[in-house]
Amino acid sequence: MNIHDPKIKTERESGLTGHKPTRQQAEDAVRTLLRWAGDDPEREGLLDTPGRVVRAYSDWFRGYEEDPEAMLQRTFEEVEGYDEMVVLRDIRFESYCEHHMAPIIGKAHVGYIPTDRVVGISKLARVVDAFAKRLQVQEKMNAQIANTLMEVLKPQGVAVVLEGEHHCMSTRGVHKPGVSMVTSTMLGAFREAETRREFLSIIGNPTNRVG
Repeated sequence: MNIHDPKIKTERESGLTGHKPTRQQAEDAVRTLLRWAGDDPEREGLLDTPGRVVRAYSDWFRGYEEDPEAMLQRTFEEVEGYDEMVVLRDIRFESYCEHHMAPIIGKAHVGYIPTDRVVGISKLARVVDAFAKRLQVQEKMNAQIANTLMEVLKPQGVAVVLEGEHHCMSTRGVHKPGVSMVTSTMLGAFREAETRREFLSIIGNPTNRVG
């Protein structure tokens, strides 16, 4: 067994210790939920719903099959000594909270200060997606993105800010739509006040929103 296999690692992190259920078992579980909700999974409009839900889950939670560290392995050293901030802002993400499996819809802002190499900007967005497409807590997701960039790229510093609307709060419970949760992780050089302020200015978030 290769303990470094990304699939094994994500299964261990998620607490998955047994065999993955079959597709048929997953569809049967959806039928059970439909009956529990008070509907009839055998009526015409719901006959294909279990299959559709399982296919949707394969997309919504594909992050468990992806390795964010592998996405960052290809880097570029021909940057003419560039050592200033690199920022990718307004990266839309769609995730699901692990408490209610309700959507978290938001945007991520990612920045880093390279040492001697940079990574393609699409890879930054892919790393965000790889962690978003899992059951998540926003604070944890924020730290996972930042720590992965720091460990793999070894830059001078990394900054990640997430803004998300949690549907577990907007569509149930207190029913407060339009409320955004803002979290941030600042590592390395971004812990310095001046660098932090520059990053927050670039992404358009005043310091009174992200302390």
